[in-house]
Amino acid sequence: AISSLITDIDNSVAVGERGHVFVFEGTWKQVETPISVNLTNVTMVNDKLGWAVGHDATIIKTTDGGQKWQIQSQSQNIEKPFLDVTFFDNQHGIAVGAYGLFYRTKDAGKSWQEEFHSELLLPDDQEYLAELKAVDPEGYEIEKGALLPHFNRVLKLSNNKLLLVGELGTVAISDDFGQSFNSVGFPYEGSMFNAIETEKNIYVVGLRGHIFKTDKSLSKWKRIQAPSDATIHGVVNTPMGLLLVGNSGVVYSLDSDDNIELLDQRKGINLLSISSVKDTLWLAGTHGLLPLATK
Repeated sequence: AISSLITDIDNSVAVGERGHVFVFEGTWKQVETPISVNLTNVTMVNDKLGWAVGHDATIIKTTDGGQKWQIQSQSQNIEKPFLDVTFFDNQHGIAVGAYGLFYRTKDAGKSWQEEFHSELLLPDDQEYLAELKAVDPEGYEIEKGALLPHFNRVLKLSNNKLLLVGELGTVAISDDFGQSFNSVGFPYEGSMFNAIETEKNIYVVGLRGHIFKTDKSLSKWKRIQAPSDATIHGVVNTPMGLLLVGNSGVVYSLDSDDNIELLDQRKGINLLSISSVKDTLWLAGTHGLLPLATK
């Protein structure tokens, strides 16, 4: 399992296909989980408390640093994966995913309520759904589950706003913890898979090597030209600047002056995540977990 698909790493916990979860204890150790569906993301609030999400609208929780997990949400009737989960405190959080999948908890995950964010629909789709709801309520329920874009990542910013990025150039901001979103003017219509905030800037990365940078106002975007068109999935802030990973095994370094270079490449591998674990940078992807040697 350690060399199979690993999709995400956060704070000594890694997750992947078939419900695999690993905890770092000097080496990576696989732990038992109550699920067998692919996991897509893990978020550790602290060293003990964390959540992981995945296919079949699955949400699982740990309170002991990843050693044991409990199912909080799962439904084979919801044929959509969650792709990210974030918590504002120990009680309040949201999980987002494919086709606008969006759930909220106010009680540490004991219960989850679905939300539909119609404000992120295209104008024509908003009008279509409004008309359909009036004449065909059953058809409305079916259609609304397929019209929203995939929500790939939701990032809590330092000013307590939320940044949501996803399919079709979706980049939106919320100042009420995700109760509502406003789309920002974004110069690209392709999928964006990740985002990160630094001291002065916000970066959004995604399809075909697209990297965009903006200041905290999110009013003007600058494209940073990557060395190749490999899709970028993961990004982490380190003392040497940002490190970005993606398809074709690329590892880029990006400094504050927008200088970008190919730091490493693991050919034949798609890299999905990068994280610092116990002073070592680890890569996760289609060939499992790999350490990144840095000079």
